[in-house]
Amino acid sequence: MTQTLEPTPAAVQSGPAQTWLADFEAALKERDIPRAAGLFATKSFWRDLVAFSWNITTVEDPTGVADLLSATLERVDPSGFALEEPEATADGVTTAWFTFETAIGRGRGLLRLKVEDDRAKAWTFLTTLYELKGHEEPRGVRRPRGAEHGVNRDRVTWAEKRQAEAETLGLTEQPYAVVIGGGQGGIALGARLRQLGVPSLVIDRYERPGDQWRGRYKSLCLHDPVWYDHLPYLKFPDNWPVFAPKDKIGDWLESYVKVMEVPYWSSTTATSASYSEEAGEWTVTVSRGGEEITLHPKQLILATGMSGKPNIPDLPGMDIFEGEQHHSSKHPGPDAYEGKRCVVIGSNNSAFDICGALFEHGADVTMVQRSSTHIVKSDTLMDIGLGDLYSERAVASGMTTEKADLVFASLPYRIMHEFQIPLYEQMAERDADFYQRLEKAGFRHDWGDDGSGLFMKYLRRGSGYYIDVGSAELVADGSVKLAHGQVSHLTSSAVVLEDGTSLPADLVVYATGYGSMNGWAADLISQEVADRVGKCWGLGSDTTKDPGPWEGEQRNMWKPTQQEALWFHGGNLHQSRHYSLYLALQLKARFEGIETPVYNLAPVHHLA
Repeated sequence: MTQTLEPTPAAVQSGPAQTWLADFEAALKERDIPRAAGLFATKSFWRDLVAFSWNITTVEDPTGVADLLSATLERVDPSGFALEEPEATADGVTTAWFTFETAIGRGRGLLRLKVEDDRAKAWTFLTTLYELKGHEEPRGVRRPRGAEHGVNRDRVTWAEKRQAEAETLGLTEQPYAVVIGGGQGGIALGARLRQLGVPSLVIDRYERPGDQWRGRYKSLCLHDPVWYDHLPYLKFPDNWPVFAPKDKIGDWLESYVKVMEVPYWSSTTATSASYSEEAGEWTVTVSRGGEEITLHPKQLILATGMSGKPNIPDLPGMDIFEGEQHHSSKHPGPDAYEGKRCVVIGSNNSAFDICGALFEHGADVTMVQRSSTHIVKSDTLMDIGLGDLYSERAVASGMTTEKADLVFASLPYRIMHEFQIPLYEQMAERDADFYQRLEKAGFRHDWGDDGSGLFMKYLRRGSGYYIDVGSAELVADGSVKLAHGQVSHLTSSAVVLEDGTSLPADLVVYATGYGSMNGWAADLISQEVADRVGKCWGLGSDTTKDPGPWEGEQRNMWKPTQQEALWFHGGNLHQSRHYSLYLALQLKARFEGIETPVYNLAPVHHLA
């Protein structure tokens, strides 16, 4: 959907959604907030991505709607609500795609209506900003010509312009934004900012873009399917593998940086950063190829992934263990461990991948499961969990990536688990034999605290699951041995569990996950700033590893934080693609001096 720069309202007969949008717009035009709020159901949700709030936020019920409108309506001055395609009704819910305008931009959204008290009222309402008036991306009819026809003795070629930028940006001319982290998140944002004309610089410590992937264990592949993983502007070709190998992804990211002309400094490490409220800018010190350079951006974005620093346990005996030990993020692959006794501590994605690869290469492998894990078979997840939105089937039905992203975004986190539970019940039924064999082997399996499965675990805690691409069968049939419990200590040649079980080891892999992203802020800026912004990720669902209170959105991600001009950008390829748009628009508005009062800036409840 975002491929269309100027949507054309659908020519359709009047239905409940069209009537609702007309009533809503009339109430907004008259500044009649009680009337507008009364169009929402008693239990309802309005999720706004930047369009009204200059934030990523969700309000609930008519009282929440009234609060949002009271704070934003006069400034936003919304108008032009119109159906983008015919509305549809199924199972008592009317769904409608619509477009609208604000004083400064253009947006689109998705409305779901339910009948309450004999009236069609909004149940879920999504509004998103997709472009700023007067600052549209140079796409479609606005694309650059590229060539300069005629005669010009002072002609500067495209390549010369790019070279001049490379020789000045960050050196004699300061970037407006510095993005630390050049993986998929950083380069997706860098590409967005390039198209919006925001001078920005992506920096990364690796030698080449994509090295973040190339350096991982050699069997690593994406567990998400290709339709879910496109980057902005430039989709994977239609013969791209469904599950891309890590080196192929690495090469794609490197090509993307070049083709999309993302200003990118490789072999560059940020060593410190501090913010001056008086100057309204950051001082960021970086080491680039051994040279120290000081940057002064107005905005600083940490795009280091949704995960923070590796969680490496501090265990008695680590200093006397005579074998090899490392965190899963540093695992080189299985080649050197044929015939070795390998103990992998953990039972999530990385642990299973590493166990499977080690077994394939003739290692003696034991997995230590410390807590229960949710597993779903890849083919089943692709069919039941993602097939309607991200699959060849979805493409054939007319479901674009952009439209699928908005469908996902339109489901409020408060009730998303209600949509997920029946899907995972179907998965459990389809693969019942698999789960019986797995549990008979002693594996402790769960479906999430409320049975909502993998995606909610990902959103709530970012851990506790495995998409099975084969390695779970090794645990089920005993090829990979299974041990349970916490690690007590290491000896010179073994891992010892709290119950006294001794696991002889030549290699110990700590597949023990990662901390919160604000750990990077603590290292780079200060612990004070890390505590000021608080924990990143999670919803406040009060489920395992996602403590309450309810916050309603991903903590600190893609939106303003309690530290002025500091932003966090990360997540999987889907989130890096989709939310990079809203982060880029927030940065563009600030760059252009557009007023950006933030509604409902999230308070901090958890420091890490």
